[in-house]
Amino acid sequence: MSDIAPTPRKILITSALPYANGPIHLGHLVEYIQTDIWSRFQKMRGNTCTYVCADDAHGTPIMLRAQAEGITPETLIAKSSEEHQADFAGFNVKFDHYHSTNSIENKELVEHIYLRLKEKGYISRKTISQFYDPEKEMFLPDRFIKGTCPKCKVEDQYGDNCEVCGATYSPTDLIDPKSAVSGATPIEKDTDHLFFELSQFEEMLKTWTREGHLQEQIANKLDEWLESGLRGWDISRDAPYFGFEIPGETGKFFYVWLDAPIGYMSSFKAYCDKTGFDFDEYWKEDSTAELYHFIGKDIINFHALFWPAMLSGANYRTPTAVFAHGFLTVDGQKMSKSRGTFIMAKTYLDHLNPEYLRYYYAAKLTSRIDDIDLNLEDFAQRVNSDLVGKVVNIASRSAGFVMKKFDGKLNDKWTPESTALYQSFIDKSEEIAGLYESRDYGHAMREIMALADKANEYIAEAAPWVLAKTEGKEAELHECVSISLNLFRVLMSYLTPVLPVTAEKSNDFLNLPHGQWNDIKTPLMNHEISKFKALLTRLEMEPIQKMVDASASSLNTTSTVPDGKKGDKKSKPAKEVVEKPEFDALAEEISIDDFAKIDLRIAKIINAEAVPEAKKLLKLTLDIGFEQRQVFAGIKSAYEPEALIGKLTVMVANLAPRKMRFGMSEGMVLAAGPGGSDLYILSPDDGATPGMRVK
Repeated sequence: MSDIAPTPRKILITSALPYANGPIHLGHLVEYIQTDIWSRFQKMRGNTCTYVCADDAHGTPIMLRAQAEGITPETLIAKSSEEHQADFAGFNVKFDHYHSTNSIENKELVEHIYLRLKEKGYISRKTISQFYDPEKEMFLPDRFIKGTCPKCKVEDQYGDNCEVCGATYSPTDLIDPKSAVSGATPIEKDTDHLFFELSQFEEMLKTWTREGHLQEQIANKLDEWLESGLRGWDISRDAPYFGFEIPGETGKFFYVWLDAPIGYMSSFKAYCDKTGFDFDEYWKEDSTAELYHFIGKDIINFHALFWPAMLSGANYRTPTAVFAHGFLTVDGQKMSKSRGTFIMAKTYLDHLNPEYLRYYYAAKLTSRIDDIDLNLEDFAQRVNSDLVGKVVNIASRSAGFVMKKFDGKLNDKWTPESTALYQSFIDKSEEIAGLYESRDYGHAMREIMALADKANEYIAEAAPWVLAKTEGKEAELHECVSISLNLFRVLMSYLTPVLPVTAEKSNDFLNLPHGQWNDIKTPLMNHEISKFKALLTRLEMEPIQKMVDASASSLNTTSTVPDGKKGDKKSKPAKEVVEKPEFDALAEEISIDDFAKIDLRIAKIINAEAVPEAKKLLKLTLDIGFEQRQVFAGIKSAYEPEALIGKLTVMVANLAPRKMRFGMSEGMVLAAGPGGSDLYILSPDDGATPGMRVK
């Protein structure tokens, strides 16, 4: 294998632009944390990686909210930008540049791209019949009209696309439309609009969407739209409208979704002007730089159809890849204001360490577009088990011995066995790097925690607390704790993209500079460390509940703005909540008497069926020898019901019955795994019989 380092890649990455009409919440943060982890990883690998973003600052909602607050749109978007950037900084999301679509750079690029598309014959003019609010005396933007989807017949859908079936359509196609501004039934009124003729790019898009730029599921979805034929895309809006006026037109403005993605380019352009980067090197048609967009699955049509077609038509390069992710649920349900699970970024920061959420999201995220669930109890348990009980525990158990017994210095000689142990951790480097690269963060976290388990097993077997009390064992003790801290260093290096602040504190403790990915190949020998200070503290449910309560109470302090979104009250400055000190055990101890109360029984699954109303549940009928039980188990994502029938499993037989919406659950089936498809019920070996006690 060659030792020659690969040529650093030139990478430009973006997240979708947050709209400047409301605060950042935990659902938004899935995307920005996902992107930030990837950005930090690429930089650790030595690549030239630039992460840009901006506020999406145009459109009717901005105009109407500013009017309602008695301020100018410019004042509103400046305020939103300040708040958004504070929220992102609070969660350690580090942009190389953050801009606004209401900027001179964006205005120039939008006009340039539009005029180039027009010059090449891709812009047409059509008279259309558009909805008009007779009470407000204004044409209504698509998002300000609601009605029943003409395709799937679901009610309360927006005027441009259906959030249920994904169909795109004209607002006039809606069934029973209503103005979201006044509630009035809109009337149709003729107006001239400008269209980007997307149909001229149909063949180009059929090829581009199948060249590996998109996830397979997204490409399949786009096939449905491509096969049904593409129509012209309306890119103009009538006055009054807050945005850029279209050159050569009177009272016509660019639709916000035309200038928003160009905001990626303009933010990078502003960064280039500031730093000397070459804009054309990244955006010219034959660019060898890489361009990646991280987005939510709800805006894929704009990024995987309209955007590459616009770029191609204007003689710019198209994205290397568009990475879509799913939505966030909290405790298995959509975020809810009344339940306090619609949690704003500021509210979270008032109560909890942001690194906890970064880790939890990382542990859940994959390269697919699955929705992820923030289960608040699991959140606390995983933070305590993985970060406090496994990783930080290694340093806290070892550092004291180094300081007290060896003047803060690690040893300089290892046995072959110790060297092999360290090398086994280094050997995982490229595998974990590959998982980060492919955005399979959940798998990466599992691999890192498996190494943490291995390190803790080593410490338990070596028992430094025993060596410290045994005469003549100083050399063994020194090697044990030195190896342990080197293993901790490797783990924290692997976790740096996810836990940048904790990693920085770890580097301070280990007297190390901010490191690169391959620095761990050289172990710390005869190296002096600093006194250990707590890196992370155990997370209790009390501050989590306070956060939920604060989110619910904010209902009484928010005001409705014209687009139906909620404003957020001012939060106190972010603070770190100090909980209980770090601990050695993986979970809270119970007594043997408590454990003896659990009645584990072998059960045979005699029937299994899906629960249509529930995303995660299967209804199981279990034979436990002397009777049958009905149990609802959250394993639908991992098993087809038919595959379970006839299997033996283990259940908690003396768990109090629980009344659920779907019926009574009379026990609990034991399963293990990180969740999703990686979930496994416990299956006893042959020879076990229903009703047999597990001892």
